[in-house]
Amino acid sequence: MSVLVCFHAHPDDEVFSTGGTIRLAADAGHRVVLVTATDGALGEFPDGILEPGESLLSRRRRELETSAEALGVHRLVMFDYPDSGMAGTPENENPAAFSNIPVEEAARRLADVLVEESADVVTFYDSNGGYGHPDHIAVHHVGRAAAEMAETPHRFESVANRDSMKAMMKANPAWTEDTPDLDLDSFGVPASEITVEVDVTSVIDAKRAAMVAHATQVGDFGPFLAMPIELLRTVFGVEWFRHADLRQRPMVDRLPL
Repeated sequence: MSVLVCFHAHPDDEVFSTGGTIRLAADAGHRVVLVTATDGALGEFPDGILEPGESLLSRRRRELETSAEALGVHRLVMFDYPDSGMAGTPENENPAAFSNIPVEEAARRLADVLVEESADVVTFYDSNGGYGHPDHIAVHHVGRAAAEMAETPHRFESVANRDSMKAMMKANPAWTEDTPDLDLDSFGVPASEITVEVDVTSVIDAKRAAMVAHATQVGDFGPFLAMPIELLRTVFGVEWFRHADLRQRPMVDRLPL
């Protein structure tokens, strides 16, 4: 048995880029630990979805727990740093927000988990955090530093495939490369830099169940939940990783678990 630790920024981030990999690893008998950095309290949510007196923070915590269960996670660790929000927003100026915490401080907390679990593999994000969100960028720096502190042997960046995204957008007349708030030239990484490509089509039902769990995040998941399962397999049936040392390695179809 190997131990996989996946480090993410917010509740729900675990689904998009690592949900299938987590489920596959758990099904294969490996131990999976999910660590989230922030409380996700700045996420947008539909009016009326919260119960009277219920906070978004407490709801998103329960949603994450349900998602983790659907994915087969053995241990869930929530650091609960305040969500940083997007760059330029007032919330991003909060000194307690995750993106403003000293890297060494947060990395020590993650390193403690890696050491306690004797982690074999840890995943975090690329240096742009996929699309430039301050918390995602912080996950990259904290994850790299923690892996060094803990001497975790295998370190991978969970990445989006930029070329695949461009191809899907070109093939779908409803999408264009001018989609607001998505700079495809900086989104994800080129396919040529990807070193692990994991086919997760066999566990797409679990990945969809994890999406459903995050009911408050209908803005993120709603359009995908309306897709037929076969289309969902096409859009979310592959997850990509890049060796964190950035050196070119032969393409493989699994993490070293």
